[in-house]
Amino acid sequence: MRDPHLHPAFAPRSLALLVPALLPSVIASMLGSMVTAPALGSWYAALQKPVFTPPNIVFPLVWTFLFALMALSFWRILRARPEAGPKRDAILAFAGQMLLNVAWSYAFFGLRAPLAGMVVVALLFIAVALTIRHFRPIDPAAAYALTPYLAWVGFAMVLNGAIVILNP
Repeated sequence: MRDPHLHPAFAPRSLALLVPALLPSVIASMLGSMVTAPALGSWYAALQKPVFTPPNIVFPLVWTFLFALMALSFWRILRARPEAGPKRDAILAFAGQMLLNVAWSYAFFGLRAPLAGMVVVALLFIAVALTIRHFRPIDPAAAYALTPYLAWVGFAMVLNGAIVILNP
């Protein structure tokens, strides 16, 4: 099914936009992993965690899926025709939430500061919700594609809060 408000996916213009659509997710993923990995085996393993903490293997699997959805969603916004609506605020919102995504890894794992992580993940939740709000009028499917991300950040906020409580 063709979306009339988007440039066709396989048009040269759309294919050229794949790289800028993928870069934020790839960069955020790499930066987050670089900060997270050194803390997993030592510091994070020693923290008291709630019973609903998923096994460590779940996190990279979920984040890979979510970063792919973010890239797809962003690509749809970049492909939107001018008549779909102004994209500036949507692009800025997306960039802001990506920065907060990396900032959470730095705050929680890099600084080893769950309370700082709690502040950042709360801001990230708000930023993802705002991104969805800005994406919706331009491309509802792009907004919808970010809802699993919002749900996961909400779960991360609860998990982060429990870790703050369990590790005074």
